[in-house]
Amino acid sequence: MVRQIVRDIIFLGRPSSPASPEDIGAADDLLETLQAHSADCVGMAANMIGVSRRIIAFDSGGENLVLFNPQILKKSGPYEAEEGCLSLEGTRKAKRWRSIKLQYQTRIRTFTGFTAQIIQHELDHCDGIII
Repeated sequence: MVRQIVRDIIFLGRPSSPASPEDIGAADDLLETLQAHSADCVGMAANMIGVSRRIIAFDSGGENLVLFNPQILKKSGPYEAEEGCLSLEGTRKAKRWRSIKLQYQTRIRTFTGFTAQIIQHELDHCDGIII
């Protein structure tokens, strides 16, 4: 189900709880909501649809991925970025990393470039960081 985008700064500013297999319905909703906003959005965290769980969905080179409980293990190549967000007005500057090694579910994978930037933005949401 496509859900409404949350814009409540107090809700978005709270760190999300770990996701569990029972959150698969929320993950499906997150993916559907991302797809519904594909013209102006490349990534979303579950708290953006009112679910305070560590789940993110994003476009990875034309393929949408959903990750449960992602954690950055290693990062390299710092740079300054300017980002927009469906939940917030305008754009904001953020420090990002060109390459991140990520653990999620039972996998470990390295992401680079714009995909790594998207993931970092969504992980900020999971951590309650409003940029």
